[in-house]
Amino acid sequence: MTTLRAVRFAFQPMYSLHTGGVVAYEALARPGRGTAHELLAEARRAGRLTEVDLGLAAAAVRQEATRPSALPLHLNLSARTLAAAPSAFDELIAELGAAGRRTRDVVLEIGPPFTHLPADRLLAGMRTVTELGFRLALDGLGRGDLPLALLAQAPVDLIKLDRSVLRGLPDDPASVAVVEALLHFTTRTSIRMVATGIETGPQLDAAQRLGVRIAQGNLLAPPAAHRSAPAAGAVVPDDRRTPAPPQAPRIADFLRPATTLPEDATCDDVREVLAAADAPSGVIGVDENHRPQWSVDRTRFLVAVTGPYGHALHARRPAGRLADKPHTIEAGASALEFLELVTDADWARTGDDVVVVNGAGHCLGVVLVTDVVRGVAEAKVEEAVTLSPLTRLPGSEAVARDVERRIATGEPFVAAWLDVDAFKMVNDNAGFAAGDDLIRTLGRTLTELTRRLPRMRVSHVGGDDFLIVCDVDEIAPIAAAMLDTEWSAEGLPVTVSLATLVCATESIPSYRDASRLLAPLKKRAKSVPGSSWVLGRPASDRVEVLRGIGREVAVSRSA
Repeated sequence: MTTLRAVRFAFQPMYSLHTGGVVAYEALARPGRGTAHELLAEARRAGRLTEVDLGLAAAAVRQEATRPSALPLHLNLSARTLAAAPSAFDELIAELGAAGRRTRDVVLEIGPPFTHLPADRLLAGMRTVTELGFRLALDGLGRGDLPLALLAQAPVDLIKLDRSVLRGLPDDPASVAVVEALLHFTTRTSIRMVATGIETGPQLDAAQRLGVRIAQGNLLAPPAAHRSAPAAGAVVPDDRRTPAPPQAPRIADFLRPATTLPEDATCDDVREVLAAADAPSGVIGVDENHRPQWSVDRTRFLVAVTGPYGHALHARRPAGRLADKPHTIEAGASALEFLELVTDADWARTGDDVVVVNGAGHCLGVVLVTDVVRGVAEAKVEEAVTLSPLTRLPGSEAVARDVERRIATGEPFVAAWLDVDAFKMVNDNAGFAAGDDLIRTLGRTLTELTRRLPRMRVSHVGGDDFLIVCDVDEIAPIAAAMLDTEWSAEGLPVTVSLATLVCATESIPSYRDASRLLAPLKKRAKSVPGSSWVLGRPASDRVEVLRGIGREVAVSRSA
């Protein structure tokens, strides 16, 4: 049998389709020969499935620890392993401790087959693992043999919808219906769903339109040996996509179907609807043009009609007598605008359904305050986990998205790469703490610049590297602020290098090309003594050295 030492791991990111940022990584085993499935099948035949399954998980943690991240780590386990005693997880927990991680930082993805163990035994195993602190996901939904009863009872945080279901998007009505049904299930249970195996742009667009919040697939990013963003200048396939730019959630993102009755409905009509098995939280009375006229809250209504003499007083009377004026909001409003309305002093009924209308005032559906609050909170958390812990600046995705937007809209811009000269010497001579302080100071300066220069965007891409995109007239004050400052670490003088690429309208096709052209400019800037600034253009081989000791006016880019 292949030894676990011969197994390497690739890490594939999961993206939030709401913020566009990476929210987790999945470790994928890559044995020296064969596949991970074949390795586990061989282990099962040898009676060593639990040992090998958990050994792979521990090995993934060890490899990940060489390039640690604050994002959650997803590890794959067979459902059969859930029958193991808690002590079987000791090695995995020990590896997590050595890596400085908590079990809460890990999501165990439980994969098929599920029917080889009784459901009660599987559920007991899941509860045991959650008591150890791990979070759980059910993997392979739509491909494996997961019983619906187990899905309904499993104590999981995530379900992962298999690529075999998503292949039908966007044109197959049955595939769309399956995704919609599962999204309804996850909304009602506060479980998140991950769409896996996203391979095409139409699949990604359809998943976003349907309301999928997290996606994973080669279209977004393939598995890689390390959990890190692609280096600037890396070759990225032409069909690679990043999720949509971060946007504030819209009310339409939280839309639920409305339960409606004609505005002249009686209290008996409303009571009958509210007594249904899948009872709504409220009923909306609409006129002949489907415009909302009144709103009934389930709890208040039932208290009124079930109290003493309630039926006799109200049964055949118009429902509007027990209704309230409906709260409405247009579908195009943002979630933050919605929350501002909710906190208004005159809006006390925050538990009511809020009616969503179009521009003509027609009822499109309802939203619940709790859904919107949770959605906004999740968006903020997803955005926060992508920030650098040192500088609180976003990763390269922020600049990448802004560059792509500027290219799409035909705006001229400047892409820049700033880094510290000989940063390793700073750490070696002044210490890592001094190096961290220097990076924080650079980050604060760049952040302050973004407050003065509204079109400037900055990313901290790791170590001492920062990416910047700005308008053409903003690069001079940025250069002055970064190059005129006398930087130091524990008294050790420090210089910085700034490489800039001035991109006129239609002069560059993509962020990938911008990053590729920046790489040699950065190398040229670092070859100039002192704090330096070099400038290039996509259509020219000439590089202007604008700052630096003994600077030259212009040189060939190939020099």
